[in-house]
Amino acid sequence: MSFAAPILLLLAILRTPLFVVIALSAMIGFHSLDVDLSVISIEVYRLAEMPVLLAIPLFTFAGYLLGEGKASTRLVNLTNSLLGWMPGGLAIVAIFACALFTAFTGASGITIVALGGLLYPALKQAGYLDNFNLGLLTSSGSLGLLFAPSLPLILYGVVAQQMDLDQAVSITDLFLAGVFPGLLMLLMLSLYSMMQPRDRSLREPFDRQAAIAAILEAKWEIPLPLLVLGGIYGGYFAVSEAAAVTAVYVLIVEVFIIREIKISGLPAIMRESMMLVGGIMIIVGVSLASTNYLIDAEVPTRLFTFIQSHIDEKLTFLILLNLFLLALGMMLDIFSAIVIIVPIILPIAVGYGIHPVHLGIIFLANMQLGYFTPPVGMNLFIASYRFNKPVMTLYVATIPFFVVLLIAVLIITYWPTLSLVLLRG
Repeated sequence: MSFAAPILLLLAILRTPLFVVIALSAMIGFHSLDVDLSVISIEVYRLAEMPVLLAIPLFTFAGYLLGEGKASTRLVNLTNSLLGWMPGGLAIVAIFACALFTAFTGASGITIVALGGLLYPALKQAGYLDNFNLGLLTSSGSLGLLFAPSLPLILYGVVAQQMDLDQAVSITDLFLAGVFPGLLMLLMLSLYSMMQPRDRSLREPFDRQAAIAAILEAKWEIPLPLLVLGGIYGGYFAVSEAAAVTAVYVLIVEVFIIREIKISGLPAIMRESMMLVGGIMIIVGVSLASTNYLIDAEVPTRLFTFIQSHIDEKLTFLILLNLFLLALGMMLDIFSAIVIIVPIILPIAVGYGIHPVHLGIIFLANMQLGYFTPPVGMNLFIASYRFNKPVMTLYVATIPFFVVLLIAVLIITYWPTLSLVLLRG
């Protein structure tokens, strides 16, 4: 089987679809162990039986509906009316608006495209320096990945639940674990934004009537976080049920109440959103099969033994883990990274005494940072296209934001209580 690795590497270089490479690696692995290849189809079937999996297509569909409508405009108006009067007000508006939008759409690229056109000229008009504006919007595009109902959080939970761990990993625990780390990132970026020089005369005072008008304008979007989080943690909905309620609610609001989306446009939105979901599901299905091969071949155990023989301390392991995940975030999209890497590093991390829920937050926080880390962070190229700026300009613009968020990531990594304090038991 020595020929397998070069063949798989060559296929990856030739841009063969990821699920093909993963499926082929699983087939080669099981064949080497004399295991019937039907186990791959069994794994896919087992995946289809998971109730929580329904949450992914439903939340994705709801996110696409919000993206197609004018929810982004109303969200910006709402946050601006409530926070715009503060020092660094509009910058803080951009941070919170991007985080909320990414949490529901699940994709940082969509956030930059949807909100960038609104926020970039507004920030320039408010007197902020251009480099600051570009860096803020590029880095804020991925901020919402730690907040419910973030798709990466759900996907991490799905993958972790398939592994034989002593500690259970529930989606609801992951939602809770992401609250304080996510708020820490927002707070640190907000404090940095408040220190930026700008023309104070351009700051607008708080307008009570404008705030009321913005609240009334966004009256259908405001209940969404309460619907999702209140329903789940109030014991009214399971995660999959909350996703169904959210999808139905957004559909009714956007199509029948606000009427920003025509019924004739729904098939196109469904097709686009389900293409993303289909790609994720195929990769997850074959990855679970590949994960089972790795477990059967005792790969995580051997890796843990090897790493432990060279790294004695948990602290050192976490430092190397951060470096690895930052590099990973530059090269792989977050969904692929979760299904490929988590099954390998999760057992190793647990061996060092790291809680699997805490690892999920560390993983996503680093991947969030990797989105705009030079030279190949995806957000850099999306922002370059959206704002018509050279990529090198964005490299320079994002450096201060990278430093601020890196400090936040280190705090999240080495202070597990921040992630675990809200968990039951």
